[in-house]
Amino acid sequence: MNIAIIGYGRMGRMIEEIAKERGHKVVCIIDKDDLHLFESKDFRHADVAIEFTQPTSAVENLLRCFAAGVPVVCGTTGWLDSMPEIQHLCQEGKGTLMWGSNYSVGVNIFRAVNRHLARIMERFPDYTPVLSEVHHIHKLDHPSGTAVTLAEDLLSEYDRLEGWYEPSESPTPQPSRLPILHERRDEVPGIHTVTWESDADFISITHSAKSRKGFALGAVMAAEWLKGKTGYHPVSDMYNLD
Repeated sequence: MNIAIIGYGRMGRMIEEIAKERGHKVVCIIDKDDLHLFESKDFRHADVAIEFTQPTSAVENLLRCFAAGVPVVCGTTGWLDSMPEIQHLCQEGKGTLMWGSNYSVGVNIFRAVNRHLARIMERFPDYTPVLSEVHHIHKLDHPSGTAVTLAEDLLSEYDRLEGWYEPSESPTPQPSRLPILHERRDEVPGIHTVTWESDADFISITHSAKSRKGFALGAVMAAEWLKGKTGYHPVSDMYNLD
């Protein structure tokens, strides 16, 4: 399979390494100073592009992929205000996209466990949930896209709460909303924890990434899955764990 990589930071380099290990050909690499390559023959010959950049550039990158007729796997977070527009283009047959806040196999298993636990806890109102995430100091946005996805997963199965909030931004307790705590520390690839606490005890589930390799592997697997498909697909379509 011919793969194009958009964004050549640490994730982009790891995606390149894993794609080659899995027998794929990287036909085009586009970084922030190489935007003219979206018009190149090499890019247009890609079966799938994998995009990991910044929230400020993600939407334009997706539109460039759509214009070139190249399906794209996107792992950039922080731009979801524009998602309805992008999904509409996909529904109109003007683009093909898979989006996920986290492509890691382990994280997507963790998501399924989180949803199942939330369904159980609906029956036990004495327990109150809290979600926390820790990432490296280079990650500027918060909460992480993965944390938001985990929060939305939990809320979809737990009717006692109506939304989420960040105590660091809104210090007044909001009993009807799920608190999301964040920390930026050293070079931590990502730790996400959901805790349910009562007066008697607490139940906690955690996913802790050892490196970015799991994210990159999942993105390449997503590109393999997306080849030949059309429209919009969340990453859950690939894992199908419910």
